[in-house]
Amino acid sequence: MPIEDDASLRQILRSARVIAVVGHSDKPHRTSYQIGRALKSQGYTVYPVNPTVEEIDGDRSYSRLADVPEPIDIVDVFRRSEHLQTVVDEAIAVGAKVVWAQLGVIDHQAAETAEAAGLQMVMDRCIEIEYGRLIERS
Repeated sequence: MPIEDDASLRQILRSARVIAVVGHSDKPHRTSYQIGRALKSQGYTVYPVNPTVEEIDGDRSYSRLADVPEPIDIVDVFRRSEHLQTVVDEAIAVGAKVVWAQLGVIDHQAAETAEAAGLQMVMDRCIEIEYGRLIERS
């Protein structure tokens, strides 16, 4: 069951330090770009993961989660729902703690896979909205 309660979401956001943004765009008008930059400005270490982009604002973009050079706390997913299982499998392989699927990204089988492997799963929620609601206002 994906995490939905405010206390758990708040704990995830407060304890995380490293966030890999899968599907991070280099185009400033895209939501993934805007949220990646916002997370960085909030003090998180953000690693763009997008095999079609070499760098974003001077930050290297990685082709896959396994290429990220340090342990990942949250894998923030900006990919269509049909790709979530693959991202979950990669997150499990690298020992990530949380998979956070953005608004509209839903795959219950992928959530079951994540949870069975001991990962926390957040689905169909915007990490930036939740940060503003749970951290900035608390």
